[in-house]
Amino acid sequence: MICGITRRMTADPLSLVLVGYGALVLFMLGLWAVQLLVRNASIADVGFCIGLIAVVLWYTGQASGETERKLLVMVMVCLYAGRLGLFLLMNRVIGKAEDARYQALRRRWGTQERWRMFGYFQLQAAAVTTFSLPFLVVMQNPRPPFGLAELAGVLIGVGAILGEAVADVQLSRFRRRSWNRDRVCREGLWYLSRHPNYFFEWLHWWAYVVMAFGAPGWPLTLIGPVGMGWALLKVTGIPWAERRALETKGDDYREYQQTTNAFVPWWPKRPISRH
Repeated sequence: MICGITRRMTADPLSLVLVGYGALVLFMLGLWAVQLLVRNASIADVGFCIGLIAVVLWYTGQASGETERKLLVMVMVCLYAGRLGLFLLMNRVIGKAEDARYQALRRRWGTQERWRMFGYFQLQAAAVTTFSLPFLVVMQNPRPPFGLAELAGVLIGVGAILGEAVADVQLSRFRRRSWNRDRVCREGLWYLSRHPNYFFEWLHWWAYVVMAFGAPGWPLTLIGPVGMGWALLKVTGIPWAERRALETKGDDYREYQQTTNAFVPWWPKRPISRH
């Protein structure tokens, strides 16, 4: 009887979300303590990815819904967050200096840096919880699994994950060549967009909107593309990256801005000179 009551409580969507959030608060507390030692707050970005995987595993085991659909969502999230988290770990954390964005925040916060950073890590816990809601909505869709819309969503999600991975690899390969240090990457997807990685990151979240279209709670899936789009276009994504690129690349990047879309991949407005 007690087991049945417990099962019903954890299967309740609100209970699932609250338990997940509580665990994320403790997890981000631990990561905040780690960054006090290593002085690299980029582990918060890795923590975001790990948190998404942990929460979707929790939902998979406890939420109501068709097992096949829950496993499908779990695989999609693990592919997305696992790849991104590993990329960030290898390129932003292990053996790397702290990202300039976090260095700037530390300077701006001054003597309050330690506790403001604590607040930032806790915001990550809230962000993971919020962005996990689309997964839960899809998992609890009462319709039979694997309809046409759901398969279309899977294609969007997998295509976006592959696109972001290709963009990251192309940029990393470009940066590894020492003679490219002060040059702008115009190779591959970067010929079509100044931030193709951000575009595919945003596109990935539309997969869950399509998969759950018309299901109970469907509007909550819009949290993904709307929230991520706002962050990438207005807050920590493109605005910061553009300012940093202008500081380090100068006129080369100004020409890039004049010819190439900031977000959606498309052919340049005019041929780009290859410096």
